[in-house]
Amino acid sequence: MENNLKIFVGIFIALAASRFIPHPPNFTSLIALSFYVPALLGIKFIPALIISFAITDMFIGFHNSTFFTWGSVLLIGLLSKYFGGGVKKRVVGALLGATIFYIITNFGVWSLGMYGYTLQGLIKSYILAIPFFAFSFLSTFIFSCVIEILYSIRSLKILVKDIKK
Repeated sequence: MENNLKIFVGIFIALAASRFIPHPPNFTSLIALSFYVPALLGIKFIPALIISFAITDMFIGFHNSTFFTWGSVLLIGLLSKYFGGGVKKRVVGALLGATIFYIITNFGVWSLGMYGYTLQGLIKSYILAIPFFAFSFLSTFIFSCVIEILYSIRSLKILVKDIKK
């Protein structure tokens, strides 16, 4: 139980830090964490992601498309279990997560009527979001690399400990 609390606090700190420190729009660890936490620790930690996201949203501010944002985080986390088995596969899975986030959240923006309920409005909602998607995709790649490096270091330390025994 104590270990789970430490993991929750770690998830919260990582997510909060990347959301509260000044950054370009959508350049956060959110999608990488949404993918890697369940991929490496198990889907039982998805609620920790959603709760951490909710807490940071209380300070940043809720918005009309929160349901779509949190829903995409949940979906990315659930899909992460299909991308185990190697660094390349996990990074590709995380980048797919960024794409899923873009598709779902921009559909949410359109469904709220911001660009009108037409095909042209739907297309406009996706086109205008391309710069945000670029930042999201890039940040997901960078944070994925950082997570992979930290995970490799941790795994190496465990391996060295086992060899010394």
